[in-house]
Order: sequence, then structure tokens, then C-alpha cells
Amino acid sequence: MSPFLDPTFIISILIAISVHECAHGFVANLLGDPTAKYAGRLTLNPIMHLDLLGALMFLIIGFGWAKPVPVDPTYFRHPKRDAALTALAGPVSNLLLAFIVFVGLLLLLPQMTDTSLSFLLGLEQSGSVISVFLVQVFASSLFINLVLMASNLLPIAPLDGSKVLHLFIPPRYEEQYLQYMQYGPYILLFLILFGSILSFPILSLWVFGIAETVLRGMSVVVSLVM
Repeated sequence: MSPFLDPTFIISILIAISVHECAHGFVANLLGDPTAKYAGRLTLNPIMHLDLLGALMFLIIGFGWAKPVPVDPTYFRHPKRDAALTALAGPVSNLLLAFIVFVGLLLLLPQMTDTSLSFLLGLEQSGSVISVFLVQVFASSLFINLVLMASNLLPIAPLDGSKVLHLFIPPRYEEQYLQYMQYGPYILLFLILFGSILSFPILSLWVFGIAETVLRGMSVVVSLVM
């Protein structure tokens, strides 16, 4: 059975994508765009953010997508900057949520010394039903939020990283970059197929490289205060 069909993974995915998408809409609203608010997307209700095909892909292969939050850049005072901030809000929200559950996991398992992603996937715990459930939810939530954050930082449309990178594109290359973004979904699909067919995991190297680095950074930060 796919590990992504585990109930704790499903719960964690629903929470992660709800926080991610709500963060997009919340920041957009703060910057003057009420589109997401009027669409009912300023909510943590996962039903409002689910995309059926994206959800199925999450459960089958662990890589999927949610329903994009509607954003109208014409409301922004500084369209390019504010669009980048709105895009960045999603990965940042997952980073913050990952840090929160990481601290919670360490409080539940103070003896835990291995904090690698591979350890989190195979983490087993004995004890009461509630404590085991919480450990599993926290571990899977930490894993999923880090992976979701890293995935969305990839500078390929429609991922958030493409909009963040757009902020740094000089005006003289604006047209070329917009053309590049149009091919983003095809580039992303190619990378997924290239990795699965030829066993050259370009996306995995990016995602898990960033996630592991961030996780090590969080371990250092927590060790200094706990």
C-alpha cells in the first residue's frame, strides 16, 4: 500500500495545503486584492482548496496540487512585488507550520536524535493510542510541509518559485520570462516523467536537498533554546 494512503498522511496533507492556500489569499488580501476573500478561500477548510485530480496524485505518488487561489494583480499597488510576496506566503506558511510540529515532535520524543526525513518516514512509537497518533501526525506533517515548501520554491510555473523569481527579472528580459512561464507546466511534467522513467530524480534532488537542509537548520535552532 502506498505510504501516502496512511490516514496520518492524509490528515497532514489536508492541513498543509489548507494552510498554504489560505496564506496566499490572506497576504493577497492584505496587499489589496480581495479576490480570494470573495471566493471564500480565506479559510482552513480543506474542501475549499481541494482539486480532485491533484488530491488523487498526492495519494498515489505523493506529488499533487491544490486548487489555485484566485489572484488579481490589478488590485496591487506594486503588481510585480506584491505578486511575489503573495506567492512566497505559501511556502513560508509551510515552513512555519513545519517548525511548530517539529518542536511538538521533540516535546513528545525528547530522546529523538535522528531528525532526517528518512527517519521521519519510518518513525515508530509505542505508548498510548493518543501519543502514538500524535507522533505519527506530527512526523508526517513535518515531512509533508517541508516537501511542499521545497517543491513550491522550484522556479517553474505554475509553482510559487516562478513568481518569486519574476521579481528579480530585469525589465529587458520580461517578455522572454513570461514566455518561459507559459511552458512551465510542460517543463514540470517532463521533469516528473524524466525522473520516473530514467531514474534520474532531478525534482527529488531539489526537493529533498532543500528539505533536509532546512530540517538540519531547525534542529540547530531548537538545540540552542531547548
